[in-house]
Amino acid sequence: MPNERRPLKWLLIFACWTLVGLMFASQWYVGNNANGYPTTWAQAVTWALTEYWLWAALTPLILFAGRRRFIDRDNWRRNVAAHVLLGVVFASAFLVLYAGAEQFTTWAHTPGKTMTFQKSVWYVFTKKFHMAFLTYWVITGVSHAFEFYRRNRRNELRASQLEAQLSRAQLHALKMQLHPHFLFNTLNTISALVHRDPRAADRMVARLGDLLRLALDNQGIEEVSLEEELQFTQKYLEIEQTRFHDRLTVEFEVDPASLDARLPNLLLQPLIENAIKHGISAKPGAGHIRVSARRENGTLNLSVRDDGVGLPHTNGANGANGANGTPGGECARVGVGLANTRARLAQLYGDAQQFELANAPGGGCRVSISIPFRAHGAQANSGDADATSNGTRA
Repeated sequence: MPNERRPLKWLLIFACWTLVGLMFASQWYVGNNANGYPTTWAQAVTWALTEYWLWAALTPLILFAGRRRFIDRDNWRRNVAAHVLLGVVFASAFLVLYAGAEQFTTWAHTPGKTMTFQKSVWYVFTKKFHMAFLTYWVITGVSHAFEFYRRNRRNELRASQLEAQLSRAQLHALKMQLHPHFLFNTLNTISALVHRDPRAADRMVARLGDLLRLALDNQGIEEVSLEEELQFTQKYLEIEQTRFHDRLTVEFEVDPASLDARLPNLLLQPLIENAIKHGISAKPGAGHIRVSARRENGTLNLSVRDDGVGLPHTNGANGANGANGTPGGECARVGVGLANTRARLAQLYGDAQQFELANAPGGGCRVSISIPFRAHGAQANSGDADATSNGTRA
């Protein structure tokens, strides 16, 4: 216990022993008078507090002596033997002190009765040694109970800290997988444009620099606001705009009440990249992607839907699936981005999240995500606002 709390600890020990003494004083007072041994309340209190205040004085010494003799499974034989010896020593010390105190509190005030100190020591040893020895073990047992509790709390705290550190390390590793994956795909696109359209390749390099600058600004941050995530997504779509020109249209349908929601950094970009790569690129002609976000009943619901080729119709691929299941038809579409996204959501939110990849009604594919709504920074506005739509071409 810290030094500043030590006086409070000793005061608590003194108060506990005083309470015990007063309890026994009342018992002696009632018992003696009920059985024909007239006793005043002052006498009963004096006898009781003399005995238990001596224990209060010895308790800090007992705790100090037993501090390095904590009994556990590895050393119980040696430390039990040590405590047996300490029990005899402290019980004897208490009885000697008690015999000396009785010379002033009992025999000196009892008319016609005297007892030498030696006889008093013999008297209390034969009458109270076993109880004194047992009292030592009660004190030791209580101190062991507190020490067990303290060690258990410390181990729980250490385990929770290690678990949190492991969780952060796993999330960081998953996030770091996204950066080279995204960069590799973008550089491949730039490489394909260098000879065919040098100006477009130059614009993509400039926009990639802006995107990487944003990524570096959020380095080490696991969760950002939806508004910040949408800003990053827009930068990414500027790169894809250079590549697809008029073949790609992206529409955002965002509930204003959801803009300050916290969500994993780089959550939307791999979903949109997956829709472009496996949905839009694989179909002839123009394609359309809709990104929606809505706050509803304490949940942030996100979806990315494309009108591309959809999932292969094998092994029930067009059925809905939960966060943990992966039907065989998904395998053709679940790459590093989606697999990483699933793992991050499971790591951050456990069973409180849902991830669904399924064919959309009318064609194409839809990725739906539900996570607990938590405001980023200022508290979110109460209630669910009506969604607003704005079309953005990318």
